[in-house]
Amino acid sequence: MKRDIQKQNEEKLCFELAEFFKIFSDSTRIRILNLLKRQELSVGDIAEELKMHQSAISHQLRILKQSRLVKVRREGKNSFYSLDDEHIEIILQYGIDHINERGK
Repeated sequence: MKRDIQKQNEEKLCFELAEFFKIFSDSTRIRILNLLKRQELSVGDIAEELKMHQSAISHQLRILKQSRLVKVRREGKNSFYSLDDEHIEIILQYGIDHINERGK
């Protein structure tokens, strides 16, 4: 019985981890996360920097927020986005390090 529970927990964890890494499969989301590594930005700031429509950026930010990769801070009518925590920056850096290592 204990093994069944452990196996169920492991399967759930594997599923959740796979869903988490799917978020990183979109280059626009990666570009947004990369910008947010540097500073907190509004949707308009991100759209301008990436030369994309605000509606497209808002859609990607919604996905990132639902996945707890970014958080939002409201100031009056303005919303500012930043990375949810330092783990996101570490994950991005490990990915970059891995890609750069392959080229050696």
